[in-house]
Amino acid sequence: MTAERLTRVSRGWPALIALSGLLEVAWRLAGLPASTLMGPMLAGIILAGRGAELRLPSALFLFSQGLVGAMMARGVPLTVFERLGSSWPLFLGGTLWAMAASLLIGGLLAYRRVLPGTTALWGVSPGAASAMVLMSEDYGADMRLVALMQYLRVILVSLGAALAAGLAAGRGGGTGGPELTVWFPALHRPAFAGTILMTGAAVFLGRRFRIPGGAILTPFICGLAFSWAGWLRLELPPWLMVGAYALVGWSIGLRFTRAALKNAARALPKILAALLSLLALCALFAGLLVWAGGFDPLTAYLAASPGGVDTVAIIAASTGADLPFVMAMQTCRMLLVLFVGPPLTRLITRQLMKRGF
Repeated sequence: MTAERLTRVSRGWPALIALSGLLEVAWRLAGLPASTLMGPMLAGIILAGRGAELRLPSALFLFSQGLVGAMMARGVPLTVFERLGSSWPLFLGGTLWAMAASLLIGGLLAYRRVLPGTTALWGVSPGAASAMVLMSEDYGADMRLVALMQYLRVILVSLGAALAAGLAAGRGGGTGGPELTVWFPALHRPAFAGTILMTGAAVFLGRRFRIPGGAILTPFICGLAFSWAGWLRLELPPWLMVGAYALVGWSIGLRFTRAALKNAARALPKILAALLSLLALCALFAGLLVWAGGFDPLTAYLAASPGGVDTVAIIAASTGADLPFVMAMQTCRMLLVLFVGPPLTRLITRQLMKRGF
């Protein structure tokens, strides 16, 4: 490394950290979701677009993915399946509806060659945004464009849910996603050590056996198994997850180049149209829940929303919507997206390739 490049890199990291903090605060003050990830990701995109040559060690990126997988496992309590078992046809129907809508829209984008390869299919996947972004690269998609689409979807879902809650209450207004307000809570050290060891081992196994998306999927599966069996309480303090989100955001943002940004800007109108179409189709299923199931409109809309589970949960809890039903539907969809989405995406891609697309 030349002295000039070393100087640029040494100046780049403080600039990246400072800009990440400023953008995270601005994002949160605007009431938008996922500020702890979006701030660093946007900062990485800005600096990469200005020619910054910053790269993170791959081991840090992989371990950060594992922490995200463990956090997702912690967010799926065993009790949610009590509600799923009592009304499984309804939950399965809603989940399959969202999956079919996303595959149809993603397939059309791929057919029209709006985005390269499998990128469109991963980008409109209806849930588990972080997982979809991190897994997509192992299936040949452009992680940068998948991230753009996934987090635009999360923002649109969150804004739509907030608007629906305001209309249901007879007033406008919005709400942001959940934020990490208590950074240093009391730490259960044995559980924390066990969580770190489990995550590290699961990431290693996922990469060792070349499991697609294994850096996030294997910790998710292991975390579910260990926590449901009562062997481990997943201890993920906010300060740790802030660091993990920042590392993931930087890793994605710093991959953007000026050419990639130009391509993203060119495709943005069609991407927005595709995402709004997905929201409209899911809102149609919400209408079916109101008409056939007798649910109130807000509960139906929140349950049918394609993702943004954190924001949806907060809005449901604070507005009197049926929170167990909403979370059961969202969890069912997230699990199906994680385990069924990748093979379906691969199948559709093969069919498109056979037809010369």
